[in-house]
Amino acid sequence: MFHAALLNPFDTVLYHLINGLAGHSFLLDQVMIFFAKDAPEIYALLFLIAWFTLPKPDIQRRHALIMAGLAGILALIINLIISHIWFRPRPFTVFPKGSFNQLIPHSNDASFPSDHASGSFGFAAGSWGHNSRWISRTFTVIAIIVMVARVFVGVHYPTDVIGGMIIGIFSGKVMWKFSRWIFPLSSFIAKIFRFGPKTTAVTKEEKHSSTL
Repeated sequence: MFHAALLNPFDTVLYHLINGLAGHSFLLDQVMIFFAKDAPEIYALLFLIAWFTLPKPDIQRRHALIMAGLAGILALIINLIISHIWFRPRPFTVFPKGSFNQLIPHSNDASFPSDHASGSFGFAAGSWGHNSRWISRTFTVIAIIVMVARVFVGVHYPTDVIGGMIIGIFSGKVMWKFSRWIFPLSSFIAKIFRFGPKTTAVTKEEKHSSTL
């Protein structure tokens, strides 16, 4: 395993710029802490909301939701491999105390890449062009907020979350390469757990593949 604690000007300047906003507004701090800590729970809740609000016959977009979830899992697996090859210490172990704001406790595991950013963008990218606009856009907006929040609360460098974003997008694209092999299983799951409105009416949104 390679260890690296070298800082670059981009990370140093942008980290302090974003993290320097912490500690000035209780409300902003709490919002950022929420997104920084609870991204997995947020995506799980959104997944369930999307699943149960899709029309009951809509197997295809439930398949897309499953693909988005698998993309998030793939991103985390890639992260695990990278972090075992190259270890980057967390910023709160590198910067002098008093020069940053750490809003949440965190273990000193590998800082790069960010699991939260990777998983969030895996979910988002896995839904791009394959699901309802509100689903893909909501996943993407939250992924961006999570990226910023992880730096804001002091537990990641900017390049940690940028790297996580790239891995997440890559994972989303890769998963769809295997879509036809996964579809039989995902459609089987969707048929068993397809709750939601019984309407079969085709909306304008359903006529066109949604894209960002």
